[in-house]
Amino acid sequence: MAWTYTTLTQAIKDYTENTETTFNNNIAIFITSAEEKILRSVELPVFRKNVTGSITSGNQYLSTPSDFLRPYSLALVNSSSHEYLVNKDVNYIRELYPAPATTGVPKYYALFDNNTFILGPTPNASFTSELHYFYEPTSITASGDGTSWLGTNAENALLYGALVEAYIFMKGEPDIIQNYNEQFQIAMGLLKLEGDGYDRTDAYRTGQKKIKVSWCLT
Repeated sequence: MAWTYTTLTQAIKDYTENTETTFNNNIAIFITSAEEKILRSVELPVFRKNVTGSITSGNQYLSTPSDFLRPYSLALVNSSSHEYLVNKDVNYIRELYPAPATTGVPKYYALFDNNTFILGPTPNASFTSELHYFYEPTSITASGDGTSWLGTNAENALLYGALVEAYIFMKGEPDIIQNYNEQFQIAMGLLKLEGDGYDRTDAYRTGQKKIKVSWCLT
């Protein structure tokens, strides 16, 4: 069944047979922890979108969007082409370009921290950029109508993930936690298959959500 925040909250109380006030006050945390675990473990195309922005000459750092979860691709774009940057780690870029004053057309990018990319080499001009990324959707605990994509399409993963968190909070029996975690892993396996299936389709034909935002270097 599809969950709403209300029905999922009640299910967690029913499964745990717990309605104690402190427990009730933490149910939203159990759910958001499960959501985060799901979103960081499975790459679902439904949670991909594009933003365009500006890269400024001389600045090697680039801010990520506010709902950024992880990158899919970053490109320099003009009217006729996309030049895709290679995703590396920070150490690779810093070792290859130890002097920030070394400039050129960026070839590489890395996640510097949760809010910033680092580019290498430092841009020698201004560029239009396009970031294709996985975003963090609004939690079922905070959505206006009490529903979410995960609540409708990943019901078991969301329920069992939240139950694992709930029983850990309760210091529950290890075998119960293990059982719910096994159910969570089964649900995650099915969800990953769904994500892989979507990934095998042609993204250019199925279309990706594109939005124009104000996105610039820090």
